[in-house]
Amino acid sequence: MTTALVSEIAAGADDLSVWPASTTPLPSGGLAVGGVSLADVAERFDTPAYVLDEGEVRARCRTYRDAFPDADVLYAAKAFLSRTMVRWVAEEGLGLDVCSAGELELAVTSGFPPDRIVLHGNAKSPRDIETALRLGVGRIVIDSPSEIARLAAAVGPRGRQKVLVRVVPGVSAGGHEKIRTGTDGQKFGLSLTDGTAQHAIARLLTQPQLHLVGLHCHIGSQITRVKPYVVALRRLVGLMARIRDTHGLVLPELDMGGGHGIAYRPGEHALDLTALARGLRTELAASCAAGSLPVPRLTVEPGRAVAGPAGVALYRVLAVKTTGDQVFVAVDGGMSDNPRPALYGVRYVPRLVGHHSTAGARTATVVGRHCEAGDILAADVELPGDIRPGDLLAVPVAGAYQLSMASGYNMVGRPPVVAVDGGRARLLVRRETLDDLRNRDVGE
Repeated sequence: MTTALVSEIAAGADDLSVWPASTTPLPSGGLAVGGVSLADVAERFDTPAYVLDEGEVRARCRTYRDAFPDADVLYAAKAFLSRTMVRWVAEEGLGLDVCSAGELELAVTSGFPPDRIVLHGNAKSPRDIETALRLGVGRIVIDSPSEIARLAAAVGPRGRQKVLVRVVPGVSAGGHEKIRTGTDGQKFGLSLTDGTAQHAIARLLTQPQLHLVGLHCHIGSQITRVKPYVVALRRLVGLMARIRDTHGLVLPELDMGGGHGIAYRPGEHALDLTALARGLRTELAASCAAGSLPVPRLTVEPGRAVAGPAGVALYRVLAVKTTGDQVFVAVDGGMSDNPRPALYGVRYVPRLVGHHSTAGARTATVVGRHCEAGDILAADVELPGDIRPGDLLAVPVAGAYQLSMASGYNMVGRPPVVAVDGGRARLLVRRETLDDLRNRDVGE
């Protein structure tokens, strides 16, 4: 290995740009987040475990409030939700968007005002709808024509529910084909290009139980450019003008969804939030002026961009194996607690923490413990050459779409979530135990 390559690897190992802002190196070679040693967290709560920096979550909520002072900011609960997360979001002045009765009930029973919650979903179950109406959810997003009559019937003749219509604006954006939702040919929303959205809106307006207050779109996830949002907004404002001309209805709300991209590895691009806010405000004013429309209230829905960079996953190395010219580092977690590499090819940068290594770096692939060849957490990453069983690995940018997508594969149990702040660590979500798994099996 050349001296230049060694220097480059060392510089990369010291790059904390994608870690929580509170992250500090320790003399031992470890890291502290929120004033708490990650090695101490692993020792106290065992591994695998998720660490969530409260200060980072709150700071990111405030950044959104500052960037969009005249808009509604809803935290996308699907990224990660717990009772404590609900409280943090409420205290920082954000609303919530949820996708199920489970997320909705957790939020409301944790004290979150239901009128500040929006319910999404391309296939809402009867329980989802019943729960939303019973708890008084603020908005329900209509995603298909069949929902219109079903929701109106559930509301009943004396009720009235505020709704948005999810429109597919024909904009392709997103970090992977499986998370691009702004174009025709996928399961979400109502097409603008083939007239499905317009027909659904006309049908909806015949239902007095449903109060159409605005349009909604979500064009994808892990988007790092402003332009797709601007194009989508322009098209939706054009539809609002047509609704005004055809039905005499001026809609007061426009929800542009989320999908704001973040950096998972040093050097990757993230969506420029200031540029996004400026671009949306400018285009909204121009498009509304061109269509002689009053400017509607704007809504954005960040999830990953709030929770993702605030989380760190901790794993203990169980085995190190060399096969041919490949080195495999197997850890005590894997696709059951983070399926995203297998689903989307996401790449992370694990780091050895807990002790200082002076060995040269070597290329390795970090794999999980599950019975799948695709159970890979991080392929072709640089790790110390003397990494061994018992070592602790930390993976940054682990706060979103990991625990929320976790499964019971191989019955290993889902990891806990530990909050850190001001030098203190506390348990938010306990580890799933073997007793939990056994107790769900009620057969003889």
